[in-house]
Amino acid sequence: MRTAPGSPGGTARLESGSDPGPWTTRGRLAGVGTIAGMFEHRTDPLLPPQRFLWRVLGFLALSATTIFIALGIGVLGYHFLGDLPWIDALVNASMILGGMGPVDPITSRAGKLFVSAYALFSGLLFIGAASLVLTPFVHRIMHKLHIDED
Repeated sequence: MRTAPGSPGGTARLESGSDPGPWTTRGRLAGVGTIAGMFEHRTDPLLPPQRFLWRVLGFLALSATTIFIALGIGVLGYHFLGDLPWIDALVNASMILGGMGPVDPITSRAGKLFVSAYALFSGLLFIGAASLVLTPFVHRIMHKLHIDED
């Protein structure tokens, strides 16, 4: 048993000869607890296809989770502030989140303020979610191009 270099307080342990896992690079826990810890260093080789697939699936799950949380916020807002039934709140939140626009008119002042904020939030969320999905691919391309230079 050896202590993983770079681990906080030297608490993480790696078995001798064991696979360090998908979130480590060359047996060290690089950037533990940060986004940087999810990616291999530029001097490391490309991830094998199976581990890259797991990375892509992880980022897809993170993106989907973010979208579902935003959908939940929209449904709650439309229901409580827009005075819509649950199913109509779901339809309106889904349409705004998908970029299609609202279905039902909102008459209350609080509802209109919520819809305005939610529409702006949804536009930015779309960019963020798309960025999360593209992140592993962009990193792999950049990493591959950097390896080719060396």
